[in-house]
Amino acid sequence: MFKFSKQLKLNQIIKAPISGKCIPIEDVLDEVFSTKMLGDGIAIDATGDTVYAPADGVITTITNSKHAFSLKLDNGLEMLIHIGLDTVKLNGEGFSVLVKVDEKVKQGSPIIKIDREFIISKGMEFVTPVVILDADKYDIHKYTIGEDVIGGKSTVMECKVIK
Repeated sequence: MFKFSKQLKLNQIIKAPISGKCIPIEDVLDEVFSTKMLGDGIAIDATGDTVYAPADGVITTITNSKHAFSLKLDNGLEMLIHIGLDTVKLNGEGFSVLVKVDEKVKQGSPIIKIDREFIISKGMEFVTPVVILDADKYDIHKYTIGEDVIGGKSTVMECKVIK
């Protein structure tokens, strides 16, 4: 029974960090993501204005430009959420960070609020890559590709530790 309990902790369900349409990471119009330089995952063509924690964990970084953050989950998995493409150029405008680095968050907790109107006015896209940074340690099952997802609620990936 102990092995079974330990096995469950090795698998991780990842929820959509933002509402929108789930797309393959290979379709992101940025080679850093589409070629999986940082890791594997999915992307969301976002329609929402709030980014949520995709799982329980600790915020490990928030970029100065507030457009991206990383999270280390309770089972050790590390992930990056990158809000939009080229949004680094906004220098933080249009993003309100609701948490701090080293803060423990629960799945579904709001992390960043987005001023969609402002960002759209700057011609930015909202494709949001969700990247498993240590992807080589996991067998990643992707769900909902091509479907609409709800931020903080819809399951988009399950990561199983490779033995």
